[in-house]
Amino acid sequence: MTKTNIDKEQMTIVIVGHVDHGKSSVIGRLLADTNSLPKGKLEQIRQRCVQNSKPFEYAFLLDALKDEQAQGITIDSARSFFNTKKRHYIIFDAPGHIEFLKNMVTGAAHAEAALLVIDAQEGIRENSRRHGYLLSMLGIKQIAVLVNKMDLVDYKEKVFTDIVRDYSRFLSGLKIKPTAFIPISAREGDNIVRPAAKTAWYKGLSVLSQLDNFNKQDKVENLSFRFPVQDIYKFTEDKDDRRIIAGTVETGRINPGEGVVFLPSYKKSRIKTIESFNTPVLNQAVAGQAVGFTFDTQLYIKPGEIMVKDSDTSIKVSSRFKTNIFWMGHAPLIKNKTYKLKLAASRIAVMLAEVVNVVDTQDLHNIENKQQIDRHDVAEVVFETVKPIAFDLISEIENTGRFVIVDNYEIAGGGIILKISEDAKTLFDEHIQEREQVWEYGLVSLDERHKRYRHKSKFIVFCAQPDVELQKIAQAMERSLFQDKYNVYYLGISNILHGLDSDYVMAYKSRDEHIRRLGELARILTDTGQIFITTISDIDDYDIEKLKKLNAPNEIVVINIGENIFSN
Repeated sequence: MTKTNIDKEQMTIVIVGHVDHGKSSVIGRLLADTNSLPKGKLEQIRQRCVQNSKPFEYAFLLDALKDEQAQGITIDSARSFFNTKKRHYIIFDAPGHIEFLKNMVTGAAHAEAALLVIDAQEGIRENSRRHGYLLSMLGIKQIAVLVNKMDLVDYKEKVFTDIVRDYSRFLSGLKIKPTAFIPISAREGDNIVRPAAKTAWYKGLSVLSQLDNFNKQDKVENLSFRFPVQDIYKFTEDKDDRRIIAGTVETGRINPGEGVVFLPSYKKSRIKTIESFNTPVLNQAVAGQAVGFTFDTQLYIKPGEIMVKDSDTSIKVSSRFKTNIFWMGHAPLIKNKTYKLKLAASRIAVMLAEVVNVVDTQDLHNIENKQQIDRHDVAEVVFETVKPIAFDLISEIENTGRFVIVDNYEIAGGGIILKISEDAKTLFDEHIQEREQVWEYGLVSLDERHKRYRHKSKFIVFCAQPDVELQKIAQAMERSLFQDKYNVYYLGISNILHGLDSDYVMAYKSRDEHIRRLGELARILTDTGQIFITTISDIDDYDIEKLKKLNAPNEIVVINIGENIFSN
């Protein structure tokens, strides 16, 4: 029985290759030869070419934008769809120009297999190697290398076998064994859908047969449950006190009644209901669904956390991790500069902590003693975030093991997480140690100040959820202590935001920098023997721990008002 489109399994393919090596022509041929084009579309493009006195190219089927046709290149990743008797295919056309490699990272992110196109006449180019490395980093194991434009080299077997030998040698250095090498001519249709007589020396599969021969990956719904929290909705009308945690299930499945834990906060609860807009009641949430959850207990959760089942111990939580990264930024990736890391729903400040090695993508040799990552470099590095985040290793769950780095509001790099790196002091701990080593004390000791003021110094932090008004409570404490002749001072967080931080323009760094500067200020004020009071909303355990370390060796007192915002 022939499968219907509804019954067919689906597979996502990415096609990559150096500019002008014929990726778009390959896709155009696949669409045309599988009858997947809208009725009359092929003839329409042919007539347009005649009217413009241009030779027809199958790539024109994809190059819909006028500026793309003028340049003859494909700029944005585009999805195309076609069917075989076995499967429904989604194919991403990933750009070949270096400037557009970051689009390729996006296009290839969820691909199960890849087609990599190499021009038989032009041979293996630098981008051919870079694309191989990127496919390796993205964890794509099934790769068919299409040696295109065989018609331009008279279908010579030696040209094909030379490319097979040289590129196989390169890929072996990446621990990739390509599934197949296929000699093709996209323009002539040779070996695209059926074997070609002109390559009688080739005994392998056609491109279409090879696609059907790729193995389907395990379904993402069968992996461990991962739910990145995108937003929190709290209802107040008509006595509706629900707090709905919303997002999209990345992998796995879950049912009402199951216990869950949010990471990195480690807050636990049990699912009460699964909410979905304009749908019947859901008794299960599975990968790919955009849903919301309510819980048996009210929780204070921040966007960016990942919800997992409470029995799951495979997911990792850390602020330091070793990665492979491909850098695409115009400015190099350097130490002592803050970037933004985007992983699942998390957006967090990050710094380059260590350069393990930099790889030359031409021959895969290591570049010794290089301490910055330049444009188009591939490197193994250690990153450190300002506080721990939840993630998976790329070897375990790819969806939550990939990330991108943003520099000046633009994606500058993409990478994968290899392992946790906790074999060294964090950059933050190193900063505290260095600060204390060079701290200059006056001739008046802290004990003398305590005796003069008749009390010890303290750093008092009032915490609550954002909708709780803390200012009046903290100010009232200051007034009461002052009237009792304590040496006390209240500092509103707005004094930090609009004073010390007034020149801080990078919004994604500001909150963590506010915390750091507040802690540094507390260290100074408590060293004068004062009782220093402030208020902070929307704070978590990791922020408090950072303030404790920054204020050490002086004491800190944390007062939480309202619902508990911490993990215990």
